[in-house]
Amino acid sequence: MAELPIVVVGAGAAGLVAAIFAARSGRRPVLLLEGTPDGGRKILVSGGGRCNVLPSELAPERFVTDSSPNTLRKMLRAWPVAQQREFFEREVGIPLALEAESGKLFPVSNRARDVRDGLVALARRSGVELRTGSRVADLEPDGQGAWKIRLAAGDSIDAAAVVLATGGLSLPGTGSDGLGLAIAERLGLRVIPTYPALAPLTGEGHAGLAGVSLRVRIDAPGTGRQAEGGFLFTHRGWSGPAVLDLSDVVSRREETEQNKASGLRVRWCPLDEGGWEVAIRSGPGTPLGALRRHLPERLAEQLLAESAVDPGISLAQLPREARKRLIANLVRYPLPATGDEGYKKAEVTGGGVELSEVDPRTMECRRLPGLFLCGEILDAFGPIGGHNFAWAWATGRAAGIGTASAILSS
Repeated sequence: MAELPIVVVGAGAAGLVAAIFAARSGRRPVLLLEGTPDGGRKILVSGGGRCNVLPSELAPERFVTDSSPNTLRKMLRAWPVAQQREFFEREVGIPLALEAESGKLFPVSNRARDVRDGLVALARRSGVELRTGSRVADLEPDGQGAWKIRLAAGDSIDAAAVVLATGGLSLPGTGSDGLGLAIAERLGLRVIPTYPALAPLTGEGHAGLAGVSLRVRIDAPGTGRQAEGGFLFTHRGWSGPAVLDLSDVVSRREETEQNKASGLRVRWCPLDEGGWEVAIRSGPGTPLGALRRHLPERLAEQLLAESAVDPGISLAQLPREARKRLIANLVRYPLPATGDEGYKKAEVTGGGVELSEVDPRTMECRRLPGLFLCGEILDAFGPIGGHNFAWAWATGRAAGIGTASAILSS
């Protein structure tokens, strides 16, 4: 009788790496099931088609989870970024280059397809059998230490162990439909309610600024979180790295009549309150002229209007109260966000299977032996800049190695 395979469900970032490391153990055949015709579609669309493979430095403190931050850090640090980079350059065959301005590592070719195809090729060289167009409908333990995977086509596969690497709900056009999360809930695992994360925000009042971009700092008072980076006005609201990194503050805000403000405060340029006091009080000219030296003109005009300041008045004649209102909007502007653009634009899914449900060393479910979870299905996400790929690579590797050790000890 043939040995039961290790089955990895989902040929995305985490699933491909899990399959590679599971196959390297040589303990069992490895079968990688993917519902789409090709797999790795989030890799293909990431980084504007360039694929930000890794950050140059990992920032565990910037990850968001409702589970134990200490457990999250253990999972992330199990495979340091330097070793991940070596894996891609030496084993996948994808040389990476540092984009100094952003601290991101991209393939030298600037082609995301090279990353996806390189991982698929390495998986096949490692002995993985990839079956695309194979959508999983459900899975369950067979009561004898193995698992039965039911396919949407009606047939089933028996597995020695299963790795769920099905992602979350973000970017559904890539094939993410929450299947793994639904299976996890049905199996009785604790799942933190999901929400769109790293998503553009929506709101009214700034449609006339669409297309304006600049670098800002955003604070989320009461959370201890802040983000610095690009900010883009859109026809529906706001986007850009700084917005995406804090969008979950808005996505998870309780909707009440008393709590409609986003809780985000924007500082529009490096000048702080004291800096603006000097810039506005020290020289001849007008408020508009003072603001235009540091901000895009259309934004300067908008902020002056919202602060009820005459743009053409002499700075020397600007009343103290008007100056205070203006400076407050320049350094602590309350972003009028009312929502986000949903999973269709969110880069990742917040929430997911609680981290305490898995062994942080192996990714095996504590209550369901032989079932392993990795990647976006777990309750954690990081800022943009390759951190979420680092999470996928690290947890995928741990799950792949974990399946082999679990079979060895069974």
